[in-house]
Amino acid sequence: MRRALGRCPGADGDRGSATVWAAVVSCVLCVVFAVVLAMGQAVVVRHRAGAAADLAALAAADHWIEGPEGACGKAAGVARAQGTRLVRCHVHGEISDVTAEAGFGPFTSAVRARAGPPVPVGPVSPRAPR
Repeated sequence: MRRALGRCPGADGDRGSATVWAAVVSCVLCVVFAVVLAMGQAVVVRHRAGAAADLAALAAADHWIEGPEGACGKAAGVARAQGTRLVRCHVHGEISDVTAEAGFGPFTSAVRARAGPPVPVGPVSPRAPR
């Protein structure tokens, strides 16, 4: 029987363990990368819905004189142009309140926005001259 020079008996138990560790680390990195991508997609959908809701609310407030149907029609057109859908639209006087929704499946986000003229908080009194 010949023994190989320079080899220790029982050293064959560690052969290939680096390959297993590399595969495990690769799988973990893939999962982390997928989670980061999903979170990024959720943030993008939220921002898209917010921007569309703001623009739709401004459009509805700008066309309040056409009545709720006309103003909400303009808001729905703006929301569609942004790649979102108008879920809710309410126009009371010059103030519009809309909700826009973006995304699909688990990445759906609905954002509410209001637009209109500023409303004074309390009675406005003229400044007295000094």
